Amino acid sequence: MRVLSVASEVFPLVKTGGLADVAGALPLALARLGVETRTLLPAYPTLAEPLASGRELARIDDLFGGPARLVGLKAEGLDILLLDAPHLFDRPGGPYVGPNGYDHPDNWARFAALGRAGALVGQGLVPGWRPDLVHAHDWQAALAPVYLAFGESPRPQTVLTIHNLAFQGAFPQTVFPELGLPERAWSIEGLEYYGSVGFLKGGLHAADAITTVSPNYASEILQAENGMGLDGLLRGRADALTGIVNGIDTDIWDPNADPHIAANYTTSDLFRRQINKRALEAEFGLAESEEPILAVVSRLTWQKGLDVLAESCDDILAMGCRLVVVGSGDRMLEGSFLAGAARHAGRMGVRIGYDELLSHRVQAGADALLVPSRFEPCGLTQLYALRYGCLPVVSRVGGLADTVIDANFAAQAAGVATGVIFAPVTAAALREGIGRLLRLYADPALWRELQITAMRSEVGWSASARRYKDLYSSLLQDSAP
Repeated sequence: MRVLSVASEVFPLVKTGGLADVAGALPLALARLGVETRTLLPAYPTLAEPLASGRELARIDDLFGGPARLVGLKAEGLDILLLDAPHLFDRPGGPYVGPNGYDHPDNWARFAALGRAGALVGQGLVPGWRPDLVHAHDWQAALAPVYLAFGESPRPQTVLTIHNLAFQGAFPQTVFPELGLPERAWSIEGLEYYGSVGFLKGGLHAADAITTVSPNYASEILQAENGMGLDGLLRGRADALTGIVNGIDTDIWDPNADPHIAANYTTSDLFRRQINKRALEAEFGLAESEEPILAVVSRLTWQKGLDVLAESCDDILAMGCRLVVVGSGDRMLEGSFLAGAARHAGRMGVRIGYDELLSHRVQAGADALLVPSRFEPCGLTQLYALRYGCLPVVSRVGGLADTVIDANFAAQAAGVATGVIFAPVTAAALREGIGRLLRLYADPALWRELQITAMRSEVGWSASARRYKDLYSSLLQDSAP
């Protein structure tokens, strides 16, 4: 089975969020099941070195205003196809935003090009390699199924994964004539979305199968309050929709072998975790104490519920815990957390920005991870936390509810509890959840039992990769002549 994965970011080559982790880890897990995957990724400036080491496999004479080529290479165990289109991707800034902090004005063309290139590879552009299936990730790759649906037959089967329905790739109607699609694609059954061009909306219509990154989120987005305007379309395609929970790379996220933490540990020598706690205190200027450290590693946004945490900082610290915040996002939230750290020197530390290695140290040293999201397709930080014995305190939404088992009486008695779940996303409910956590922490034997159960949770890709392979197989079987 040959699969082309199309994604705008892939860890460890380029990463802005959890999409990259999934696009990087899933092909490796599928390879262990005999699925051959190549990943199509834009050649951003940060990838100049691997680009130079690769081999040109194909050329595209005109891809949205300039020539492009596909360069094949191996990196970090992945088979990569870099889309080298300097007129679209060789520029300062990040994958989606420029150095001024605003979206690149031609993002519609940049990611239409990614989708178009994915479709061309699906139709056999690379000599000697033609995929059986094209798997597109999020709106940035969503035009790949669209180009294939409106292109020539035969074509490969297509899967579109929604990593976050809130990001849809909507652009003015004026870009439609530039996409090179037939006029019939400008319709309610195509890209037209309330008078604009909807990349994700078009992909949801065109793909043979749709997945989300957790079963609970797949159910939530069928309802108006969580469907982001696409719930009607999704209800109409409910038979094609599947929720498959994300996993993490357990080789990279392994407290027993992690080179980025102060002390490695396992379930049998959890006492060594205390070394990481002391190191985290020193790094964030916290006074040494046995009080629990609560941590946040997140984008600082309304979606993540961090406005609720920001307004509750004083009360939470007064409950007898400390707080570490790592992330960036909303400037007002950044300022609020920095002000909290200034008020509570020695009890609260804040680092604005994202640091992959720091996130390892936080998970290894903090006692609990706070994830008070208003909606969460899956979430990966709580999976890292489980792996490291950093008990998650999460809201009862999406993939958080699918991956954390609340430490209620029944779950404790059955020996399956791994964290604390609270609802709704309010300051009072968050404080109540943290209060429950503190009562658990006050019982060292129970706390150690919860940590061990959490660390033994199945958070890797093996089970989910099998589900993806089964989905691929069913699509290929259904399409067989």
